[in-house]
Amino acid sequence: MRHLRLAAALLLVVLLPLAVSAADGKAAAAPAKAKAPAAPPPAPPNITASMAKGGCKAFAALVAASPDALSTFQSAADGGMTAFCPTDDAMRAFVPTYKNLTADGKASLLLFHAVPVYYSLRSLKSNNGVMNTLATDGSAKNFNFTVQNEGDKVTIKTDASDGVARIKDTVYDKDPIAIYAVDTVLEPVELFEPAESPAPAPAPVADAPKASKSKKASHRHVADAPGPAGDDAPPADQRKSSKKNDAAAGASCLRWLAALPVAVAVAAALA
Repeated sequence: MRHLRLAAALLLVVLLPLAVSAADGKAAAAPAKAKAPAAPPPAPPNITASMAKGGCKAFAALVAASPDALSTFQSAADGGMTAFCPTDDAMRAFVPTYKNLTADGKASLLLFHAVPVYYSLRSLKSNNGVMNTLATDGSAKNFNFTVQNEGDKVTIKTDASDGVARIKDTVYDKDPIAIYAVDTVLEPVELFEPAESPAPAPAPVADAPKASKSKKASHRHVADAPGPAGDDAPPADQRKSSKKNDAAAGASCLRWLAALPVAVAVAAALA
């Protein structure tokens, strides 16, 4: 009996550590099985709702009313997109022009306001140049514009306008989507007449070379200088007096000639 108790005690000493080690192993394995699944990526924002909140309600409403434009905007949002929505002030004057476009023209105009690449404002400033838009369809429909800096501002230039559109505010900026409010509607040259280039200023007419003083003097008419008076010519004032005396002498001779016939007649009568 005593031997049995001793054997049981020895067995307990051997088996107890093994049981404790197994329990610890199970406890350590339990947290691995309870690991939570990775959270799914956040859903892209509602493009039109974000535009409306950023002061582009009129433009957002036009996008929402165009099935083609809306579906293209939503598809582009998954892969990355930068949109430029005109403010309500900019759209107010443009709506009559928009209504005169065809359905395809309206969709193209709306898609012309986004590029299929995500650009933060900082990266946009360093990536100036020509960009394709969501409206670009191969070489048949270019629908591109030019991004350039103007001081600290980012501007967008199209061939259909003399001016530029300027980014006013950042509406939404979280990779892979950025939305910026611009102060002018972007007009693609595919839908509107290209802006006329200003006529070059006429070239200045070169002034005729001025004649030198020596040439001017040679062309100036110089009156002939009076020749020297003769030695026997009287002074000018004396010439005037001699003319008067000659006239008086002539008159006296005429009176004597007129009286001569009368004197002859008197003499004959007395004879």
